[in-house]
Amino acid sequence: MTINGAPTLFAVRGLAKRYYGLTAVDDLSFEVPRGAIVGLIGPNGSGKSTTIDCVSGFQAPDRGRWFLDGAELTGRKPHQHASAGIARTFQTVRAYDQLSLIDNLLVAAQTHDGFGWGAALRGSRFLHGAEAKAAERAAELLHTIGLSDYGDSPGGILSYGQRKLLAIAATMMTRPKLVMLDEPVAGVNPTMILRIEAVIRQLNAAGVAFLIVEHNIEFIMGLSGTVVVMAEGRKIAEGSPAVIRHDPIVLAAYLGADPDLRADG
Repeated sequence: MTINGAPTLFAVRGLAKRYYGLTAVDDLSFEVPRGAIVGLIGPNGSGKSTTIDCVSGFQAPDRGRWFLDGAELTGRKPHQHASAGIARTFQTVRAYDQLSLIDNLLVAAQTHDGFGWGAALRGSRFLHGAEAKAAERAAELLHTIGLSDYGDSPGGILSYGQRKLLAIAATMMTRPKLVMLDEPVAGVNPTMILRIEAVIRQLNAAGVAFLIVEHNIEFIMGLSGTVVVMAEGRKIAEGSPAVIRHDPIVLAAYLGADPDLRADG
């Protein structure tokens, strides 16, 4: 399948999730083209974060399937999604305050690059080689996010916005095909928002696709080639930012009116 001339990298089909009778996600389908940035937006409680929790393996859906590069990942564990090429961040920023920034990124690389217990058992040459490659990758990413001067400093010195940048760098340690960002600029000042946007653009220019959940509409509209809009668990619109900005159903959903929110696909 292709979308606007670009082959599909990631596809979600018929995703549904219920919590004790409450439908959080209802028959959701969408695609992320290779090398694209897709925004996933909607009012509070529309099912955005539940969607990426399901398709990254952190929650089990009631129904639905998803595919990366044509390979089905439905039902697989989070580490299996990571091995396949999907990485993600979370709304709550996580960092090891006592570890250096370099070591924070090395922790993120351990499972993917194999220098944990298994590597130690296979021998120190393999272990040291993997560590050296990961350290080089970590240094490159700290340069990308503008924190290379603090590589040996503890994570505890970082501001909230800098922690958001470090979280994005951590996802890149596994060299993913697709990165899912859950509210990457929530609670961040305008200057840092511009910095985070620049980092995402730089990584995307290198070929990484992004699926971004965010309440900051201007941020999403400025970055995304395609925007998927959810309300009450359903997809109510999908299209370019220019189209979504003027969609009457989308406007009604955000303004709190009560339109007929029938899914468009």
